[in-house]
Amino acid sequence: MTTITLRNVKGSALSFTEVDDNFTNLNNDKIEGITSSVDGELTLWSSTTGKVLKRANITGIVKATSGVATTATAGTDYLAPPSGTSILKANSGGALANASAGTDYVAPGGALGTPSSGTLTNCTVDGTNPIGYRDLPAVGTKTTSYTLQTADVGKYVQVGTSGSITIPDATFAEGDVVLIANNTTGNITVTCSITTAYIAGTDTDKATVTLATRGLATVVFLSGTVCIISGNVS
Repeated sequence: MTTITLRNVKGSALSFTEVDDNFTNLNNDKIEGITSSVDGELTLWSSTTGKVLKRANITGIVKATSGVATTATAGTDYLAPPSGTSILKANSGGALANASAGTDYVAPGGALGTPSSGTLTNCTVDGTNPIGYRDLPAVGTKTTSYTLQTADVGKYVQVGTSGSITIPDATFAEGDVVLIANNTTGNITVTCSITTAYIAGTDTDKATVTLATRGLATVVFLSGTVCIISGNVS
């Protein structure tokens, strides 16, 4: 590898031959390595690929600010890179290349949100609702006939006065769950348009079920055409 010899590295004056070699290398624009005395840092230059940073004691994800390579901080640099910095990755040999968002680190601005501590505490599953089982997202109160949608999965649908629910056929997938809450003074009707609907603990296909006042009903889908309903239903 062709290198540039520096006086502070050599520890003594350069010979005429070393000076001539340095100028030759600079003129040919083929510097492959310039060694400095700062913590083993190297600045590489290629006329075809441009300027690349190399620092022997850095591995993994690094960042470059004003031409200086430093180790990137998880939760600060990976998920929300500061303005003016670039996210880089280093291989075992210390060579640096641009890191790919979504492959080498979590792309900022995605559905995960922007956690400040590197944990999922402040993340969301869809930009609004938090990750985990801390609460049950609400679909909203329905006061007319409402047909369940795939967007309701993992949420609860509140039924108000004059409201009713329909469970559609060939819409949901195995493992989908929707909770229905009857927040009225009387019973409401749940229409089972789905091919087969059972009340938990029974073996009779139901075309409709009755959800009692202030009652809850959990609909668990075994497939797009079969579901089981449990709770305050008959």
